Amino acid sequence: MDSKDELMDIYDGERKRTGRIVPRTTFLKEGEYMLYVLALIERPSDGRFLITRRALTKKWAAGAWEISGGGARAGEDSFAAITREVREETGLDISGIPAAEQTPIYSYRNEDLKRGDNYYVDIYHVRLEFSERAVTIEQSEAIDFRLATMEEIRVLHEENAFLHYARIQEALASEKSQV
Repeated sequence: MDSKDELMDIYDGERKRTGRIVPRTTFLKEGEYMLYVLALIERPSDGRFLITRRALTKKWAAGAWEISGGGARAGEDSFAAITREVREETGLDISGIPAAEQTPIYSYRNEDLKRGDNYYVDIYHVRLEFSERAVTIEQSEAIDFRLATMEEIRVLHEENAFLHYARIQEALASEKSQV
């Protein structure tokens, strides 16, 4: 299914499902939100993070580096959505990660009434041992992947070549303060 044709639940300002299901491209009004998820996948053996480079055919941020993620489809909860997105984009299965990692480390709400682009985002920090051979990127989503240190990601951000850097830093700081 083309991502623009995906059906998504609408949430209210209290982050409760309203029962309304709409195509992903729907212009949202005040108090209406969709749910998106992001996974910061860290390989514990070397502390590197899996990042992917967006396909050049993407409407927004084509060719930029990012972490895996996307929209929660209608009926999906946040963890089911991130599990599916990671599998689709990287071929990795995170369904068996420890229960403690099945909860987002950080969530935020974005409201852009001018563009009708209102959403919640859950960010997960997944620690997963995997080999580079195990990563199979979905060509319609990404054109490349690499394992990067947080310093390498910071440099990509400074070159305007990496998405969500500030939010990832906020998420990691939030995770640290929860410990």
